[in-house]
Amino acid sequence: MRFMLDTLLVEVPASGIEEARRFYAARPAGRGPTGLRELNAARAGRPEPVRAEPPADPELVGTGGSRVSVRILTPTTRLVRGVHLDIPGGGFYLGSAAQRDVRNRALADTLGVAVVCVDHRLAPEHPWPAAPDDCEAVALWLLDRSETRFGTSRLTIGGSSAGATLAVATLLRLRDRGAADGFSGAALEFGTYDLSAQTPAGRRIADEYFLDAYLGHVEDRTAPDISPIYADLSGLPPTLLVVGSDDVLLDDNIAMAGRLAVAGNDVGLRVYPESPHGFTGHPTAVARAALTGVHTFLRDRLAEAGG
Repeated sequence: MRFMLDTLLVEVPASGIEEARRFYAARPAGRGPTGLRELNAARAGRPEPVRAEPPADPELVGTGGSRVSVRILTPTTRLVRGVHLDIPGGGFYLGSAAQRDVRNRALADTLGVAVVCVDHRLAPEHPWPAAPDDCEAVALWLLDRSETRFGTSRLTIGGSSAGATLAVATLLRLRDRGAADGFSGAALEFGTYDLSAQTPAGRRIADEYFLDAYLGHVEDRTAPDISPIYADLSGLPPTLLVVGSDDVLLDDNIAMAGRLAVAGNDVGLRVYPESPHGFTGHPTAVARAALTGVHTFLRDRLAEAGG
C-alpha cells in the first residue's frame, strides 16, 4: 500500500483552518523539560485536573499479584455497550489519568461505553518497562473481567502521544499471548513509534529529555516494546492513526501506518491541517473534527464486534 500525503489530509472548512492558524499564531510554542529540575517544576506547575460530572471512580485493578491504579467512567444515561481502555500521554514522565476525566466523560456518554483510564507509573522514578507493564496488567484484567464487571466483552484501546505508543506496546504483548483479538480497534493519536533515533523520524526527537528519563538505562532502544516501528506488527486489530500536519511526529506516524498496512492490518491514517503535536486537546474546530472522527471509528469497531 502506498500513502500519499495529499490524499491523507482531512478536508476541513476554510473557517476552521483560519481559526487554527490564528489560535497557534497567538499561542506560545511549547517545549518539554530538558532535565529533572525542569520536569519537577513542570509537575509542580500543572493545574489541578478539572472534575468531570459525574466524576470518575478511582480503583486498583489487576490479575494475580499486580494492582494498577485506574479511573473508571461509565455512561450516565444508557447501558454499557463496550469498554474503552484509555492510556494518557505526557512523554512517559508527565500527566495523569485524572487529567483525562473530562474528555473521557464525553467519550463515555457519547458512545455509551465504560472508559478505563490507566494511571501508569511515570519515569524517571519508574522507567521502562514499568509503564507498559501497568498497561498490560489492566488490559489483561479487562479481558478477564469486563463481561462480569461491565456486562460486555467488546473492548477497544487508545491513547495520545506516549499513550498511543503504550497502546501499541500493549497490543503487541497481548498478540504474543494470543489475546490481541480481544480488542476490536485501536485509536492512536500522534504517537511516537521510534524511540531509538535510528530512523529519520526518530532522529527528529533524539535530543528530547523524555528519552533519557524513560530509557536512560536501556542499551538497545529498537526493542519492539520500546519502539513499535521495529516490531512484527501482524495480527493487530483495526487501527486509526491521527496526527497533525505540523506535528514533529508526522513522519513517524506515516511510517507506522505503512508498516501496519504492509503487515496485513486494517489501518487508517488521518492528517489534520494546521495542527501541531497534542492538537486534539486544544479548543479548535479542527480538534473537534478529529475527536468526532475518533468517536465514529470506535463506535464502528464496537458495533462490528457484536456480543
